[in-house]
Amino acid sequence: METTELLRRVRQIEIKTRALTNNIFAGEYHSAFKGRGMSFAEVREYQPGDDVRDIDWNVTARLGHPYVKVFEEERELTVMLIVDVSASLDFGSRQRYQRDLVAEIAATLAFSAMQTGDKVGVIFFSDRIEKFIPPKKGRHHILYIIRELLGFEPAGRRTDIGQALECLVSTQRKRSIAFVLSDFLDRADYVRPLTVAARSHDLVAVQVYDRRMAELPAGVGLLKVVDAETGHEQYIDTSSRRIRDAHSRWWREQQEWLDQTLNRCGVDHVSVATDGDYVRALMTLFARRR
Repeated sequence: METTELLRRVRQIEIKTRALTNNIFAGEYHSAFKGRGMSFAEVREYQPGDDVRDIDWNVTARLGHPYVKVFEEERELTVMLIVDVSASLDFGSRQRYQRDLVAEIAATLAFSAMQTGDKVGVIFFSDRIEKFIPPKKGRHHILYIIRELLGFEPAGRRTDIGQALECLVSTQRKRSIAFVLSDFLDRADYVRPLTVAARSHDLVAVQVYDRRMAELPAGVGLLKVVDAETGHEQYIDTSSRRIRDAHSRWWREQQEWLDQTLNRCGVDHVSVATDGDYVRALMTLFARRR
């Protein structure tokens, strides 16, 4: 992608996602993802209705009338975006590619985190760790992340979610909020690293998919399909009801396994189609966590 076009898309996605976080997500992200606890802020005079357990007896004794301690939430969090950049994300048959949807969702989450003063970092992965961006604060850092989301060219083509989760655990010693954005089409078994990561971090899975992955079109005859990760090509007879049903059954089984695995590991998750409303999906996710 040329530099001018990349900058135009960065600006475009910044305007859209910042508008979303300002107008729609205000308060929702804060409510859904809590800080580490409460810290002492100040003392003030006791008022009727205050909890007597908050009385600061030292200050009260010194000044001769009751004062209470005031606490505030320790809001600063670290948000990690674990972004799948494998070749399968280049698929899309309707409004947009899966990769573009991932970029928009990641940008929306990043700006939401920025508004509440949280640090944001990124792990790009395919069948290897493609790039690690350490967590930082600020608009310039978020814009750098968006540029990478839109313009990054991975070296690998396949998917290894387990390796990405191991990278999260090894690089982030303190508990963080970690969003895994992927189509979750991984031939390898990643249950063990998922279990370990979910114990160490507040893990959230955001699955993106295209509806053509769930259901083959009927009546278009022979359809050439290419596995983006392996390069394998084959023709599928979409006029065959048996083949369409087999494909739909494969997709349902994939989804059932993913849902069961994430639930068993205690991982909140949501699925978003390329022609779907990711804003509504994220709001539903946030509401479930309150």
